Formats: sequence, C-alpha cells, structure tokens
Amino acid sequence: MKEFKLSEAALPMTTDRQNLKTALTKEVLQKPVPRHVAIIMDGNGRWAKEKGRTRIKGHQEGARQVKKIVRFADDLGVRFVTLYAFSVENWARPSFEVSALMRLIRTYIVRERDELHAEGVRFRLVGRLDELAPEIQRQAEISAKLMEKNTGLTLSLCINYGGRAEIIDGVKRMIREGLPPERITEDLMHDYLYAPDVPDPDLIVRTSGEMRLSNFLLWQSAYAELYVTPVFWPDFDDVEFLKAIKVYQDRERRFGKTGAQITANST
Repeated sequence: MKEFKLSEAALPMTTDRQNLKTALTKEVLQKPVPRHVAIIMDGNGRWAKEKGRTRIKGHQEGARQVKKIVRFADDLGVRFVTLYAFSVENWARPSFEVSALMRLIRTYIVRERDELHAEGVRFRLVGRLDELAPEIQRQAEISAKLMEKNTGLTLSLCINYGGRAEIIDGVKRMIREGLPPERITEDLMHDYLYAPDVPDPDLIVRTSGEMRLSNFLLWQSAYAELYVTPVFWPDFDDVEFLKAIKVYQDRERRFGKTGAQITANST
C-alpha cells in the first residue's frame, strides 16, 4: 500500500465530519482494505428532486463525486474500482436524459484523462461498447491505450452494461469458438467476461437504499459482501466510503466454510 495522505477531495467538510473522517481512516487502515470495490451509483435523480433541481444537475453532481471517491479509494490502497454508470435498461429513460448522460460520459472520459494517467490509473469502459456512439468509443479507446501500462488503481466504468448480457455474450463467444461442453468451467467462464483481468469484487456498495443488484456483476458478485446505504450518490463522500469499508472489515467471509474453519485456518 502506498503511503496514505488525507485527501482533500471531499472538502469542504464541517470540523466534526473532518474529525470523523480522520478517526475512521486510522481505524480502517489497521486492517486490510478490500482489493476490489464495485459501486452502484444510485440516487442522482432523487437527490436533485429533493433540492429542487433537474435530474441532469443530479447526474452532473454524481459525476463530480466519481472523481473524489476514486481518488480516495486509491489513497486507501483499493486496487480496483468498478462503477455502474449506465445499464442496458437505462436506454428506456427519456431521450433527453439519455442524451445528457452520454454527453456527460464523454466529457468525463476526455476531461479526466490526463489527471487519471498522471495518477497511474488504468481506465476502461466495460459493457456492450459497440452500441455506443462512435465518438464515445473512440475517446474510451484513446484513454485505455494511454493508460494500459499504468500500475495503479484500475477504474472500470460500466456503460451499456448488464450482468445477464455479459454472461450471454461470453457464452456466445464460446459457441463461436467451438468450445466443447466438457471444457467449460467457472474459471473459463471468467475468462470470457468483459474484463477477465479484473478479480471478483470483495465489496459491492449501493447508494440510495435500494435492496437489489439491478443486473450488476451477476457472475462476479457470488461471494461479494453487500453494503447498502440510504445516502444518495452525490452525497456519498469519503466518510460514507470509510463506513462501507469498516462494515466490510467487520464481517467474516467464509466462502462456504464454517466460522470455526476460518478461525482455525487463521491461527
């Protein structure tokens, strides 16, 4: 883990909240942090409605939060962050909102490229990318190529993504390649997912309080710890991220074994 420095990304904070961040950070760094955190970024629209703003403004605020959380996760030593930004089902939203989201995604890719690269981040889009606008595909490819040899945090932005679609696309590839059924294993299936070089998530966070995965990382989430918070994504700051990691650290991950077995193996 690199040397930790308190990030100022989420400032300004109240003195009490900054003190809470400092205390939680010290506590969290006493134990291993999750290697891979995946986040369902939900609640932008409801955040905007509560504040009397447009849904587009909510998405803009959510995009700003991405930068803060990714940087703070990197500071803590998280190695992989996967963000659910636009699902295959989201095309059913009003056309003006979809168009605004696509512009926002393109803007984020271009605007953050140099800074992410300078910080050693590896970046890629994940999903059915061939269905996206050619300009988004082009900009994503530029960023991915630029950062492919970086060794820092890997940031995967899921766009036009669906867990079922990912599994179906992987199975279709196997069929096209003529793989016999006896060769198909869980490990092989993982190799045919959109991002086979990314390990399964240790922790999946969902903001806004909805108690479902919404078609996110269905194959990879088999043994992920789930953390749901009522906080809307634009308000999900460093303190909220630390709370999620703290809950993760306090759980016992058994992977089908008993608690006694886990205890025995750790001694």
